[in-house]
Amino acid sequence: MSPSSKCSKDANSSKWVVLGLLWLVCFLNYADRQVISSLFPLLEHDFGFSKAQLGLIGSSFMWVYAFSSPLAGFAGDRVSRKGLILGGCLLWSVMTFFTGLCGKFWQFLATRAVIGLGESLYFPSATSLISGWHGLRTRSTALSLHQSAVYVGTIAGGALGAYVGARYGWRWAFYGFGGAGILVAILIRKHLADPDIPTADLLERDAETTMNTTATNGLIPTFQKLLTKPNVLLLMVAFAFANGVAAIFLLWAPTFLYEKFHQSLVVAGFSAVAAIQIASAVSAPLSGLLADRLSIRIRGARMIVQAVALLLGSLTIVAVGRAATMEALIASMICFGICKGGYDAGIFASVFDLVLPGERSSVAGLMNTLGWIGGAVSAMMVGIFSTYGSGTPMERMSGVIVWSSVGYLVAATLLLSARTLDDTKPAETLHLG
Repeated sequence: MSPSSKCSKDANSSKWVVLGLLWLVCFLNYADRQVISSLFPLLEHDFGFSKAQLGLIGSSFMWVYAFSSPLAGFAGDRVSRKGLILGGCLLWSVMTFFTGLCGKFWQFLATRAVIGLGESLYFPSATSLISGWHGLRTRSTALSLHQSAVYVGTIAGGALGAYVGARYGWRWAFYGFGGAGILVAILIRKHLADPDIPTADLLERDAETTMNTTATNGLIPTFQKLLTKPNVLLLMVAFAFANGVAAIFLLWAPTFLYEKFHQSLVVAGFSAVAAIQIASAVSAPLSGLLADRLSIRIRGARMIVQAVALLLGSLTIVAVGRAATMEALIASMICFGICKGGYDAGIFASVFDLVLPGERSSVAGLMNTLGWIGGAVSAMMVGIFSTYGSGTPMERMSGVIVWSSVGYLVAATLLLSARTLDDTKPAETLHLG
C-alpha cells in the first residue's frame, strides 16, 4: 500500500470516528436542553409558576444561546474547535447539575441562561469540524447523521427526565444528565481530532478555495461579508421561522399532551417527543443521502429538498393543532417529524455550500442567532397566549400551534428564493473522483 493510499484510508476512518464522538456530545446537548420541558408540570405544582413564567424559563436559554452564537462561531474559525466543544460541554453539564439545586424563579432563569451560553459553543464548531472531514459527496450525509443525535437526545431528555422526575423527584433528572455530560467530556478528550486543514476540502475543492481554510478577518468584517450575501441571509431568516415552529413543539408538546389528553407525566414526556423525534431521526439521514445524490447534478438541490419538506410539514402542523384524539395527534406528530427531519438535514449543509471553509463556523453562529431568536419569541408567545385571552388555555394553545404553520410556509418561500440566487456549480462539475 502506498503512503498516499494509507493516508487516505486513515483519513476516511478518522472522519467517521470524529462523527461518532460528536454524535454523543450532541446527544447530551439536546438531552440537557429538553429535560426541563418534561418537568414543567412538576415545577408548576411545586413552585406555583404560571405558564408565562415557564415560557420565560424556557426562552432564557434561547435568548442567551442566540446572542452568544455569533461570538462562538467567530471563535470556532480561529481557535481550537476541539477546545470549544469540550469546554462548552463541561459548562452546560455543570449548570444542568446545578439546576437541580434551584428553588426560586430567578435561579431557574439564571441556570438556563448559562446553559444557553455553554451550548452555543457547540454547534458552530462541531458542524465546521464535521464539514472539514467530509467533502461534497458525504457532507449532507454526515451532517444529517449528526443531526439524528438531536432527535435521540431530545427523546432521552423528555422521556428519561419525566421518568426520573416522577419516580425520584425532578432534581435528580438534572443531577443525572449533568453528571453524564461531565463524564463524557472527560472521557473523549484524547480521542476527538481537530485537524488543522480540512482533509475533504483538500481533496475536493479548487486551489483558491482550499487556501482559505483559516479565517483572518476581524469580527465585524467577517459578519458584514456573510450578511451581504443575499442567499446566505435568506437561509438564515428561513431558519428563524422554521426553528420558531420547532421550539414550540420542543418546549410545549409535553404540557400539551399532559393537559389536553390527561396523560401521565411520564407518558406525556415520552409521547410528546418520541413520535416527532423518532420520525425525524429516520427521515433526516435519508434526506441527507438524497440531497448528496441530487447535488451532484442539480444546482441548489439541498435547498429544494428542504423547501419541499417544509411545504408538506405546514399541513401536518395544522393537523397537530386540530387533533381531537390521541391517535390522530400521534399520527400527525409522526408526519410532522418526517417533514422536520427532511428540513433539518440540510440546515448547515446548504449554507456551507455558499461560503468558504474558513467561514463555516462563523456563518453557523450567525444562523443559530437568528434561528434561536425565532425560537425564543415563539416559546414566550405560546406561554403568553396560553395564559391570557378568551377560551381555555388548551384552546388557546391549540390555536397558536395551528397558526405556527405559517412559519413553515414563509421558510419554504425564503429557501426557494435563495435557490434562485445560488450560483454554485453542481458537484460533478468540480471533477470529483
